[in-house]
Amino acid sequence: MALEIAAAAALVIWAYLLLGRGGFWRMRDPQWEGSLPSSAPRVAVVIPARNEAGGIGRAVASLEAQKYAGEFQIIVVDDHSDDGTAAAARAAGGGRLTVIAAPPLEPGWTGKMWAVAQGVREAERFSPYFLLLTDADIVHPPDNLARLVAQAVSGGDDLVSQMVMLRCRSLAERALMPPFVFFFFLLYPPSWISNPRRRTAGAAGGCMLIRRETLKAIGEMERIRSELIDDCALARAVKSSGGRVRLGLASHTKSIREYKTFREIGRMISRTAFTELRYSGWRLAGITAGMALSFLVPPAAAFAGLPAGVAAWGLMCVIYLPALRYYRRSPWWAPLLPAVALFYLGATFHSAFAYWRGSGGMWKGRAQAGTKRTSSGVTLN
Repeated sequence: MALEIAAAAALVIWAYLLLGRGGFWRMRDPQWEGSLPSSAPRVAVVIPARNEAGGIGRAVASLEAQKYAGEFQIIVVDDHSDDGTAAAARAAGGGRLTVIAAPPLEPGWTGKMWAVAQGVREAERFSPYFLLLTDADIVHPPDNLARLVAQAVSGGDDLVSQMVMLRCRSLAERALMPPFVFFFFLLYPPSWISNPRRRTAGAAGGCMLIRRETLKAIGEMERIRSELIDDCALARAVKSSGGRVRLGLASHTKSIREYKTFREIGRMISRTAFTELRYSGWRLAGITAGMALSFLVPPAAAFAGLPAGVAAWGLMCVIYLPALRYYRRSPWWAPLLPAVALFYLGATFHSAFAYWRGSGGMWKGRAQAGTKRTSSGVTLN
């Protein structure tokens, strides 16, 4: 009886996700609006980089090759790398490139936000109208900057962001990267993000174009200086101040960061998973119950011969198929989504345990979130 009720509830959840969640599952590149004005605005590109020698050359070269009618500059902020990142960037760059070294990290800042803030400060010399904040592993097609600016200008958007095409070659990547985008859009439906009547705000940090005046109006990077999920925090700050935010997929803008093993992807998920839950044990319990009901009950009920379980699992597969198609994966991956969800839940628990022992948000040797106890027993965040 209990399983029958749970299966019926799961079916209702998946029916809602199909019809009532902003069509988040429709995975396709959007038709960006508009064209560039006759006088294209200046753009400064800011790339924070910490030990990115393996890929930053390709990222910088792709930006140098942009077919953009206006002026633009590229600023790489070397965040205390020890692998020759700065030299690799200079070797790939041209006359538009400036490489600066980030000062020592100040208290209260995450490493990435500190590096971005230094890049934004350096960009002031160029007096840009837009800032393109992008990562050191992102390779841009030649028309990407023009398309982003055209969308922002024509659509009146203050922040335009692209969820880039993630690398999907190793077994771990093929199994876990399409669900990563699927789960992200489930949390942050793009149609809700662009709707000014909804509070939902999100962005993808690998590629974000923001108006310089908008960033000033919300308090610069200091507004989000301690945020681990900085892209969504920036989007919330922009939208809460009355700005317009847009997020879309971009199959021709690619991340070249490699995740060869399931463990590497698990660590990537773990870095921010508990942050998404605002470091709350109650929310962790709630998400565990919700994911068990939504993802684990349907196959269990289906194997028990319950029609509601079969229907819920089938609907889950149907909703997931567009993500698999977008990433050119076989539809036979769809029935495995419950196992993938269990993996993500495990990474979320790992994230919580890391936070509780004071090593949360670990990224390239820095623990950026966690609890610490003083000699008096008081817990500090």
